[in-house]
Amino acid sequence: MKDTFQERKHVIRFVFALGALVLLGRSFHLQMLDTEYISKAERFGRYYTTIYPSRGLIFDRNGKLLVQNDPMYDITATYNDVRDIDTTKLCDLLGINKIIFEKNLNKNFDSDHRYTRYKPFIFLPKVSSLTYAKFQESQYQFPGFQAELRNVRTYYYQCGAHVLGYISEVDERQVARSNYYDDGDYIGESGMEKQYEKELRGQRGKQYFTRDNMGRVADSYKEGKLDQIAVSGKNLVTSLDIELQKYGEELMRNKKGSIVAIEPSTGEILAFISSPSYSPNMLRISRGRGQAFAALQADTLKPLFNRALNAQYPPGSTFKPLMSLIALEEKAIWSGTGIQCPGFYMVNNKRYGCRPHPEPITNMARALKYSCNSYYWRAFRNVVDKKSNTPSGVDAWASYVRSFGLGKPLGIDIEGEKGGNVPDAATYNKVYPDFAWKAPTVMSVAIGQGELQVTPIQLANMAAIIANRGHYYTPHLAKGFLQNDTLYSIKNYEKQTTLLTDASDYKAVIRGMEYVIENTNSAITDISFCGKTGTVENPHGEDHSTFIGFAPKDNPKIAIAVYVENSGFGSTYARPIASFMVEKYLKRQIEGEEETPRKLLEKKMLEANLVE
Repeated sequence: MKDTFQERKHVIRFVFALGALVLLGRSFHLQMLDTEYISKAERFGRYYTTIYPSRGLIFDRNGKLLVQNDPMYDITATYNDVRDIDTTKLCDLLGINKIIFEKNLNKNFDSDHRYTRYKPFIFLPKVSSLTYAKFQESQYQFPGFQAELRNVRTYYYQCGAHVLGYISEVDERQVARSNYYDDGDYIGESGMEKQYEKELRGQRGKQYFTRDNMGRVADSYKEGKLDQIAVSGKNLVTSLDIELQKYGEELMRNKKGSIVAIEPSTGEILAFISSPSYSPNMLRISRGRGQAFAALQADTLKPLFNRALNAQYPPGSTFKPLMSLIALEEKAIWSGTGIQCPGFYMVNNKRYGCRPHPEPITNMARALKYSCNSYYWRAFRNVVDKKSNTPSGVDAWASYVRSFGLGKPLGIDIEGEKGGNVPDAATYNKVYPDFAWKAPTVMSVAIGQGELQVTPIQLANMAAIIANRGHYYTPHLAKGFLQNDTLYSIKNYEKQTTLLTDASDYKAVIRGMEYVIENTNSAITDISFCGKTGTVENPHGEDHSTFIGFAPKDNPKIAIAVYVENSGFGSTYARPIASFMVEKYLKRQIEGEEETPRKLLEKKMLEANLVE
């Protein structure tokens, strides 16, 4: 009997020992070998907070700050840590009601993967510094609630909205397409903010913590060895002269149109104005932004539309300098060629109107000065009819026009650029079946009308080409990135494009462009200003006023294009506005005493309202 009890005791001990070994083995497996449980424990016991970097600042070409960062805060909540709080007091501090409190705190934790009960999520975004300061004083009373600093953009000058652009919160598609962005991140949405997003955004940092079994923060994880430091974005230096930009927007106030000014020797854009415009601060990250955006979208004047980049117009007579160069290059005429112009041009017994001229059109320079349509209709016909047939002649003409950057996007460093239209033989074959067209049928393009369509940035670039006597650099808005007081330029825009035109051809053209300005209200004291006006036919109302030009004549510093919709002759608005922009840039002021003709003209341009 005794032996039986002894045997049972050994069996029981063996069973307990075996069970202990099984439990120890299982525990060892779970803790040391089973990576699934290890990772689950890590995920629960470890969490991180995001450290958002400062977005790169934006400066003008003279070092003036254009875009800076201002603090704004996201109030975050960790659901499991929220207990025994004065809900009414918290709502009063944050400026919300209890309905919003309940909605923002009680997420669908079981089905929405973005939220968990033990990790912080955004409870209330876009809280101002003032509201945050009130919350911070009493934050200890609200366990589970924290604040994350977010830098949002503030625009120092109330101009340049179409150039600078704006940032916004990423949407689900942007998050899905990227391995960088998370919900709640900000991204450049338009303008330079979008074009240079990668450089401006910087690199997010992370700070890791551990949690205890109750989900409460316990300590830094692994003594901070996994923490990542946030890296600020690069500071961007633009090519803009912000004082010139501001002045140009003042000149274009209550007008529809655009101004583009370029430094010919570099392709750097000095001013890039689309009117009507809006203050860039209207679309800064804030709670009222949605209403502001809706109001801009509903505005019938389309202030969000970037006319400088996307509006496509006939160039009118501003095209005549280019037509002159094509005719000279093709040896269809020469600089001393004149024409008998009685105020009209006859083709196949059909009369095309020109205008009476105060003196004979004895050469090309005078044809430009008086903008003689007859001269350029004949020049176009001579170019086209030199070829074996009309289609090949039109194609040769179109090839020249495109080489000057018209009819195609130039590659400016903000997206959305339109290309315009340069018609060729294929265009007219569609319009006139059975090749029932000749040079006189389509010669309206010789004076910048008809099917020819350009953008203001293309016109400004064309002016820069003439200023350079046959070459250009792709127009661009960024000079480079500033690091440790050293400016690193963007190499993409240093390549020069040279045209297949003879530099000597430009002499007569530029002399004619000088004549256009001499002895007019747009002449600038001590500066040789060259230009060409255009009056663009508009079937929907008043003609458009346009102008291209550059100054000084030798070693030019600025090339410019101005387009003022529904404002009449080119000399009425576009040319004076361009002259004030040139004078402002070269002299830094508009010279003259008050009540002088020049000052009175400036006042007229500033005060003119052409949209009512």
